[in-house]
Amino acid sequence: MQFNAIQIILVAIWAFIVGIDQFDFLESLYQPIVTGAVIGAILGDLQAGLIVGGTYQLMTIGNMPVGGAQPPNPVIGGVMSAVFAVASGLETEQAVALAIPFALMGQYFVTLLFTAMAPMMSAADKVAEKGDTKGIVRLNYMAMGILGAAFAVVCVMGLMGGSALGTALQAFADQYGWFMDGLGAAGGMMRFVGFATLLRIMLSNDLWGFYLAGFTIAVVMDSIEATAKSTLLLTAFVGFAIAMYDFQTRVAIKQNAGSGNGGDEDGI
Repeated sequence: MQFNAIQIILVAIWAFIVGIDQFDFLESLYQPIVTGAVIGAILGDLQAGLIVGGTYQLMTIGNMPVGGAQPPNPVIGGVMSAVFAVASGLETEQAVALAIPFALMGQYFVTLLFTAMAPMMSAADKVAEKGDTKGIVRLNYMAMGILGAAFAVVCVMGLMGGSALGTALQAFADQYGWFMDGLGAAGGMMRFVGFATLLRIMLSNDLWGFYLAGFTIAVVMDSIEATAKSTLLLTAFVGFAIAMYDFQTRVAIKQNAGSGNGGDEDGI
């Protein structure tokens, strides 16, 4: 698939924005589910971009930096998964699996960039000693500009190179279908790895009942033709209702306990 100048510029602008958002704005625009949809719309297939972005989001949902260990970069991974899915016509699982090496290399690049920008901290200290608030603002904007520009360059390079690579991989898939099937299976499992990582961090013994109940509801709804297409939404509504009821109950208990009208012991 050939890209026109407008598409390349729009991808660069979006990468510039979300590159800054990941570390400064923190508005979650950089999340793969958002990036995949935007890149898909730019490249002409919003639905494919949203699907592959959502799939990649499931894989990264439990990823978080711990100390010096950094997960694959979600911005570059989200962009490349959408590129592979839309521009190269690969299946969702295959596109996600192929985007991971780009995300890993992208995170190495981000680490290298932050290392190169370390001297700016010394400059910021000197400006702060002088009480130059405008100088601090200029340094912050400069750092964000460098970060955004770096992401824009990397994503545009990935867009151009990834499309060519995806075309070659598509030809490879026609000849060696068994390899791409294995790659698709690996990509399909990654969404469950993301959830498993999240559950390992968040799940406590008190929450196992809710987890099993939600799993049961999802299986039952998915097996009914009338509700199969809305399983995720309906399960989310049930979970929201339970959480809302639990929150209101806890608030009421605290208010009653502090008002002298009774407490937890007598159940009033």
